[in-house]
Amino acid sequence: MADGAAPACLARGAILSVAQDPLLVVVVKGYPRLSETFIAQELLGLERAGLRLRIVSLRHPTDTSRHPVHDEIRAKVSYLPEYLYQEPMRVLRGLGACLPRRGFWRAGGLFLRDLLRDPTPNRVRRFGQALVMAAEMPQGPVWLHAHFAHTPASVTRYGAAILGQSFTVSAHAKDIWTSPDWELAEKMRDADWTVTCTATGRDHLAGLAPGAAVHLSYHGLDHARFPTPDLMRPPRDGRSPDDPVRLLTIGRAVPKKGFGGLLDALALLPKNLNWHLTHVGGGGELPRLRAQAARLDIAARIDWRGALDQRQVLDAYRRADLFVLASRITPDGDRDGLPNVIVEAASQRLCCIATTLSGIPEFLREGQTGLLVPPDDPQALAVALQRAITDPALRDRLGEGAMRLAREEFDFAASISDLTRLFRQSWRDQP
Repeated sequence: MADGAAPACLARGAILSVAQDPLLVVVVKGYPRLSETFIAQELLGLERAGLRLRIVSLRHPTDTSRHPVHDEIRAKVSYLPEYLYQEPMRVLRGLGACLPRRGFWRAGGLFLRDLLRDPTPNRVRRFGQALVMAAEMPQGPVWLHAHFAHTPASVTRYGAAILGQSFTVSAHAKDIWTSPDWELAEKMRDADWTVTCTATGRDHLAGLAPGAAVHLSYHGLDHARFPTPDLMRPPRDGRSPDDPVRLLTIGRAVPKKGFGGLLDALALLPKNLNWHLTHVGGGGELPRLRAQAARLDIAARIDWRGALDQRQVLDAYRRADLFVLASRITPDGDRDGLPNVIVEAASQRLCCIATTLSGIPEFLREGQTGLLVPPDDPQALAVALQRAITDPALRDRLGEGAMRLAREEFDFAASISDLTRLFRQSWRDQP
């Protein structure tokens, strides 16, 4: 597999000791990505648990910076042809290497059946990427694992079929709710197991493929990176124009994050209530959101910070008084699962307001660890915002409760333990 600017890949033909665990080949859509810290955190955790990893990315990185965790991961990174026409000879070499394999014809049958139901260039691209991945796989025992049940799992499934082996999948949010049910069901039945990060997602997937192994494992948080804050937040209550309540929201500017609805809610607040919002994240909707804020006459109260690395994000949590995320369901079904930024904010004793969507109520419990409102309801969100802005004691109580929950039940070490156990059980069960 060809390498990009990231660390060089393992030499083709490297022989692995049979006494070791298989090389865990993790297929991702893009790497590294600032918005997918949870994947990087998991990869580092698996390495520290003693697993040997290799990362295979369907796309080259587009972010201009990296989180510190990316620099701690030792796994080699390889990039498949992002578009087949860009590396035609590499794809043809992959086809030539895979044709003699018995598994090629099984993979080809899966691909043709899928293509009849999804006749798109994307489907052809995934099969071409699988050919390259299978042809360039290092010798020795390997195990394929896909992060996301949509395109990475398609490439992984075809590649596993070519190689004549099983595979596993981590499903998250968009991939669960925007993929066709037939495709999810078939992938889960073919996979050795699937793991997902919310009970809502697990129940949905299990209902699509009765009998398939679908596990729940919350991502959790690396509390070494988000240590308990040694701070006391001032009791700001929105009355002082010189010391407004500091609101924070984090996420890519995409429709499912509901930032437009958040702006509408902020515009409904009393004019004499003093607040200031900081948004952290990139995304294509930023120009539209800035224009919306100007139309609503609240632009002067908002700071658009763009994408930040993890250290800067931690500083933003500690400077804030209140975290808010207005997640929603888009017309194509896309939605959040349990956004990691909510658990991160909670780890810093930060009171959170969010919507009753997907796995969010599995962490934010109304009146105990946060405030919840229906999605796409700016009026309800404005009421919750006004309540929290004007009541610093409420914020302290909810922030303390959320921090305790994050530290007691959402430690990423438990997720790493779950995954390590699942991988090694699968490897023991292989003939």
